Amino acid sequence: MDEPYTVDTKISEVISDPVLGEYGRLIFPVDRGSCSSDTLGDLRLAWYSDTDPDKTVEIANYLRARAAAGQTVFYDIYTDEEKADDPAKEDTGLFFFKGKAGAPFAVCNAGGGFAYVGAMQDSFPHALELSKKGYNAFALIYRPGAQTACEDLDRAISFIFENADRLEAGTDCYSLWGGSAGGRMAAWLGSYGPAAFGGDVLPRPGAVIMQYTGHSEYTGNDPPTYACVGEEDWIANWRVMERRLRRLSSLGIATEFHHYPGLSHGFGLGTGTVAEGWIDEAMDFWEAQMDNDRK
Repeated sequence: MDEPYTVDTKISEVISDPVLGEYGRLIFPVDRGSCSSDTLGDLRLAWYSDTDPDKTVEIANYLRARAAAGQTVFYDIYTDEEKADDPAKEDTGLFFFKGKAGAPFAVCNAGGGFAYVGAMQDSFPHALELSKKGYNAFALIYRPGAQTACEDLDRAISFIFENADRLEAGTDCYSLWGGSAGGRMAAWLGSYGPAAFGGDVLPRPGAVIMQYTGHSEYTGNDPPTYACVGEEDWIANWRVMERRLRRLSSLGIATEFHHYPGLSHGFGLGTGTVAEGWIDEAMDFWEAQMDNDRK
């Protein structure tokens, strides 16, 4: 069957599916305490709301179908020697949602309070939608902890630049996406550049797209930034996000900000909510930065 998974498929079956190989276990949080669900249809992740069972099933089937077709779905970002020196690096890597050859790339970073990686709600859905629009999208599985997470994001960006020809990914005006803790990662790398976290000296992203994080730090060199959040978010206050975007704007940095009544933390794509369609607006914002770069 082309789509063997359903809402009734056990998460353990996906993790152990031989088609997905050793990386099947990284599709869901390695720390299983953050994901107590049994099936794809009842997936629940700590601190997240509005999980879409149909999207969860779609993503799992997408990854399996590509792997079954012999396409590379997952890339290690660390060498065997590096993983032997630091076994936590075994739990890192990039899931690839391939777009058009030569199209710009995006790296999506899930939240999880720097305690786990909530990719199935907060980065896989975004990467899949970006790939449907033709962009080459990557979802990073990183080590918990703010510093190590940023180091992994830095390494991921370096990996993509080093392997751009093989990946058929354009490196001009790339973007960083993230929700909650992942939003902080995207913002930090945007503010200080990849080299600040021990990696290669590379261009800053052309755009940062962030959701529901109370991150207030910024510099005069921040990239253009799009942000959105729910007004009922009990973790990220929307007014804190608004103040940061206003300060960036006052420095001449392009910004766009949206806050949605009634929404709480971790709405992801926001399907079926007042936020539905925000990702299209965010892509428009990123594309506007591409157009500015060409002028």
